[in-house]
Amino acid sequence: MITVDPTKYALFLDLDGTLLDIQVTPRDVEIPDGLIATLRQLIEKFGGAVAIVTGRRIDDADRLLSPLQLVTAGVHGIEIRLTPGGPISSIEPTFPISLLGKIMSFSSNMVGIEIEPKGAAVSVHYRNAPEQRDKLERELISLLLGRGQSLELSHGRMVFEILPKAYSKGHALAALANTPSFLHRKPIMIGDDAPDVPALKMAEELGGIGLKVAGEHFGLAEAHFAGPREVRRWLGQLNASTSIDPLQLETKPPTGV
Repeated sequence: MITVDPTKYALFLDLDGTLLDIQVTPRDVEIPDGLIATLRQLIEKFGGAVAIVTGRRIDDADRLLSPLQLVTAGVHGIEIRLTPGGPISSIEPTFPISLLGKIMSFSSNMVGIEIEPKGAAVSVHYRNAPEQRDKLERELISLLLGRGQSLELSHGRMVFEILPKAYSKGHALAALANTPSFLHRKPIMIGDDAPDVPALKMAEELGGIGLKVAGEHFGLAEAHFAGPREVRRWLGQLNASTSIDPLQLETKPPTGV
């Protein structure tokens, strides 16, 4: 049996590709039936130790999860909300206007590319134009040359993100884990792509576990869940009981929890 004691563990959850099914664009994402109720129950069961760790802006995460306003790290930790419904802090200044202009200028000639400003960062989505990936990456790397060490290029699911260095979901998880509701609890982080890897590793470093969702980054052989639907089902099982039969999971069950 997999036993999760809700007084000893904390949940850290990515959104897109983990709780939410991937769509053509971030705007197309929909909240599955029952997810808000599941999260409400988890918050109560885990004594408030449930957090969102996402690449989205916190305001955007709130819009999706309304009326919930969870403890959240947004834009890979550049935005932080340390208490439910509390103030949002942005750690870095707004993304350089001149660089954003250059990104929008060259991408305007590439059909299917979508630019998503995120305050201190920018996402460049190419899900509608996967054939443009290599060219897009070269262009973005070229634009970053000569800008010192302040920004870096991150690779997500069909998206490139330019964000300040020294920030990651791993640092974000560590910061949230040190707040009162999460302190002295073992983190369970669930994520699906490359930007989630630092958070998955940080959870393990803090004595918890990282659970992987299959997709474009993790294959089924190494993943604990086949997709977001399985994550949602597992979270529902956590609400129903702290003891979960591995045979109830259609994919490889989490171990070590």
